[in-house]
Amino acid sequence: MEEPRDEKLWMIARKRAEFRKSVYSFIIMNTIFWFTWWFTSGRKGWDMNDNAIPWPVWVMLGWGIALAYNYYKAYYSDKSNMAEREYERLKRKKQL
Repeated sequence: MEEPRDEKLWMIARKRAEFRKSVYSFIIMNTIFWFTWWFTSGRKGWDMNDNAIPWPVWVMLGWGIALAYNYYKAYYSDKSNMAEREYERLKRKKQL
């Protein structure tokens, strides 16, 4: 017989698993983007005086910001805990 699962823990586990999948996608896809850039124009060399930044940098930057947001959501933002902590703080304040 299957034991009932805690829905709160299940949601946290799902968020964390989705985050890990996002990290794997980030690594694989950005590796492909860098190889594509290197095979199309990177082998000629990258001239620092040209001020041309390789295009995969912009992809990594945008995707990295989104990944950081997902990390925060998966590991640090549990709104129900935040509400419980605030409730306890207000309760203590009222008792004083």
